[in-house]
Amino acid sequence: MAKLDESLLRDLPPFSQLSKGQIRDVLDQASSKRYDPEAEIFREGYEADRFYLLLDGHIRVVRTTPEGEQIIALHIPPGQLFGIAPALQRDTYPATAFTATETLALSWPVRLWEPFVQTYPGFATESYKTLGLRLDEMQTRITELATQAVERRVAAALLRLVHQSGSQVEDGLEVAFPITRKHISEMTGTTLHTVSRLLSAWEKVGTVKSARKRIVVTNAHHLSTLSGIEC
Repeated sequence: MAKLDESLLRDLPPFSQLSKGQIRDVLDQASSKRYDPEAEIFREGYEADRFYLLLDGHIRVVRTTPEGEQIIALHIPPGQLFGIAPALQRDTYPATAFTATETLALSWPVRLWEPFVQTYPGFATESYKTLGLRLDEMQTRITELATQAVERRVAAALLRLVHQSGSQVEDGLEVAFPITRKHISEMTGTTLHTVSRLLSAWEKVGTVKSARKRIVVTNAHHLSTLSGIEC
């Protein structure tokens, strides 16, 4: 890991309270790997042998229902830990992680989780804060699936994506990684046909623009009105 500079971690919340020497120690115990798009990093239910830090790219977190359907539970942006099964007191991964883009990640053996938590209080505080935010988001998603009409769910999903991972382009806010209508259907518990119908209708009124694996929100206020989420 000598080629990786301490500045890679210095400004990331789990490591922001560590000294340069402590960050060097953390890096010296890590492995670095680059993944192609749509690669599986780990699988739901398998032994959690490593935890990860996303340096570049985006991760899709996918859960499988008892009926065998795949639901996209979360998208994880750069700079965050993932695969942190020990924080949930689990020895298996609770979901499957796929790369949404070409991805660079660091990872550590899971046996180092407890020493990191005990040695670096800031690491523990920020890691559990991130976990809490993810659990809150998943609870919100579950509530939406149980109580909200499909149009509102899809609008909320798109707005959440551009809030978390949007980049400014000429026409509006573009989701910063490839995303298909099938992905959106898996995020919102609806059919591909329904997502296609809604996106086509919203394109006609100038709310979104979509192409192959690309979505731009051109009128976030309209999605806000539909979803009930403030811009």
